[in-house]
Amino acid sequence: METVEMNSVSLKRPHSEDDVANADEIKRQKTSQKSKTGNDSGQSIKTVTEQPDKSLLEDTKNEIIPNELSEDQEDEELEDSDEDGDPESFADMMKHGLTESDVGITKFVSSHKGFSGILKERYSDFVVHEIGKDGRVSHLDDFSVPVDDEDPPEETFTVLSEEDKQRLEELQLLKNKETSVAIEVMEDTKEKRTVIHQAVKSLFPGLETKTEDRDGKRYIIAYHAAGKKALANPRKHSWPKSRGSYCHFILYKENKDTMDAINVLSKFLRVKPNIFSYMGTKDKRAITVQEIAVLRITAQRLAHLNKCLMNFKLGNFSYKNHPLKLGELQGNHFTVVLRNITGTDDQIEQAMHSLREIGFINYYGMQRFGTTAVPTYQIGRAILQNNWNEVMDLILKPRPGAEKGYLVKCREEWAKTKDPAAALKKLPVKRCVEGQLLRGLLKYGMKNIISAFGIIPRNNRLMYIHSYQSYVWNNMVSKRIEEYGLRAVPGDLILKGATAVHIEEGDVDNYTIHDVVMPLPGFDVIYPKHKIGEAYKEMLAADSLDINNMRHKIRDYSLSGAYRKIIIRPQNVNWEVVAYDDPRIPLFITDLDKLEGKPLPVLPTDGKFRALKMEFSLPPSTYATMAIREVLKMDTSIKNQTQLNTTWLR
Repeated sequence: METVEMNSVSLKRPHSEDDVANADEIKRQKTSQKSKTGNDSGQSIKTVTEQPDKSLLEDTKNEIIPNELSEDQEDEELEDSDEDGDPESFADMMKHGLTESDVGITKFVSSHKGFSGILKERYSDFVVHEIGKDGRVSHLDDFSVPVDDEDPPEETFTVLSEEDKQRLEELQLLKNKETSVAIEVMEDTKEKRTVIHQAVKSLFPGLETKTEDRDGKRYIIAYHAAGKKALANPRKHSWPKSRGSYCHFILYKENKDTMDAINVLSKFLRVKPNIFSYMGTKDKRAITVQEIAVLRITAQRLAHLNKCLMNFKLGNFSYKNHPLKLGELQGNHFTVVLRNITGTDDQIEQAMHSLREIGFINYYGMQRFGTTAVPTYQIGRAILQNNWNEVMDLILKPRPGAEKGYLVKCREEWAKTKDPAAALKKLPVKRCVEGQLLRGLLKYGMKNIISAFGIIPRNNRLMYIHSYQSYVWNNMVSKRIEEYGLRAVPGDLILKGATAVHIEEGDVDNYTIHDVVMPLPGFDVIYPKHKIGEAYKEMLAADSLDINNMRHKIRDYSLSGAYRKIIIRPQNVNWEVVAYDDPRIPLFITDLDKLEGKPLPVLPTDGKFRALKMEFSLPPSTYATMAIREVLKMDTSIKNQTQLNTTWLR
């Protein structure tokens, strides 16, 4: 799955001074026992060091959550809550986390001296625009709805009360024993009744309506048209044949990841999330703009959500005959502000010219390896070793570091009793990996860990072994650059079409470092014909794995491997250094700002602070944090950033 990865430290800080005061008061009420030495949510932190460890800081905005929470959203609230947290400070807990060198990220390609800066002092300092397969950059620039005679009147969306909607949803989803819902017609006109009929049928697919007189009053009666068959399926006869089955739209979102956004849209539309499709998932802590497609939901219904949802805007609607597919995009365009930079003009010019001309090492970023004391690659390695007791132990055993209080209690119970039922009782959130594995152990027993582990969704299970592949790849690329530098050498691999071939001695001058690829280990790849090929074998052998036998007894865990370029040169690189006085003012305008007519920020010519505004485009599955790391020469791990920040505070 294509992802945009961009943040490695989660230190939430409200924007305004009032917000800071409010947030601090809430924090004091919730966590009166917290240590006073860690990062405070109201602090504005900047760390200045020489080389190469520089501060990366991020900011998030308070989220608006709908009043009615689904089970998943209730889980999210529990996961976000820190009432049950460990009193140990976040900084102290992160001493147990990973640094870049732990996962093989050790080299830079540029020669400039590093400098410090703050990434995402405001989360709106990081904006991502998706680049479609046709090369066009996605922008939200039109709220208009395609004109369609088939669309119901606007009143359809407001005629039903919230109580009516709740009862109709329960009827639609068969949540109670009622066979019908009666809605009293307060203004009994034919036009009013028609609007109510249309509202029920369009907002609650699968329900039919009829008009009845009861005790001298007139009611619209909603009932199931075809039992469970009709449940949440758009009625075929309600969709015009001339209209494409999929409504495509641009989703502009702030501070929410793609799946969370789709879950919220599904809830408000009262449909299943699987009728949405997209080309790539976008990370949470940023402003992102991407294309989404949804099956048989009108642009009119979607546009209506703009009135009731915060942190989202939907626009640029069109009807097409196809959904979107993962991976169909060309990449993403980033607009990034690094505030309070310390570099000289010469340093900044050198850094940005190097990024544009040479690029950066295409490392897998820290997000790939987890944030706790048990890295995901260790679990992946145990799966490949077929060591299922180790897999179970790594996921469930107590671990030092930053974790929710209920997870700590669950792990302690597991260590004490090895009883999945007892450990599960400690978990209010059952859909986490630990909860899913414990449910599996409860169902299949301790002697069938493979089946118990299989309860975890497939993508989550594969994440572990992909993390191990990434760990190997990072380490091997660092060795490759240390051994041979930034030039193509005989024995390196390049791609001809989809096929990897070795560079021969006589052809070496025909290739540059930008052509060279390195393999993710698997049964369907070849390896370099120089020292690094042997280094792959040695690294896997040290992990009790045979590089020549990467097929697993369980087909899902057989690794075919893949190839990945070792250096990425961003496209469309532009930059500008600007001065500013107020850290709260935006330094550029977003798509939404333009639609709302907000003016460009007026910046002083000689402000107290300097910021580096930069833009660049990256292909899918590359990490923007690794490009920024190359510019600043910084370690992007949470452990390093937190320790730097708290050292500065003390």
